[in-house]
Amino acid sequence: MSASWPRRFPIVQFPNPPLIAALAASGAGRVTHGTPHRVALAIYYVALGVWAYEEAVRGDNWFRRALGVGVGAYLIASLTRALAH
Repeated sequence: MSASWPRRFPIVQFPNPPLIAALAASGAGRVTHGTPHRVALAIYYVALGVWAYEEAVRGDNWFRRALGVGVGAYLIASLTRALAH
């Protein structure tokens, strides 16, 4: 069982591996340029997409599932906007 708060209706949980990878890639993307920046950005999108999917499908409650769907929608909008340029 993961650390979560509040215990009966978890809204905040200890980050799981996909979210940790997304956060690390986001940090790396902020301090790099060129190819390393693009690789970090790709890792960020993939890891956050995996996290969003897992939350949307297997979230502990309706809030966590809605959060996964919302982040998934954000990713689709972000990628659509980036590919349009």
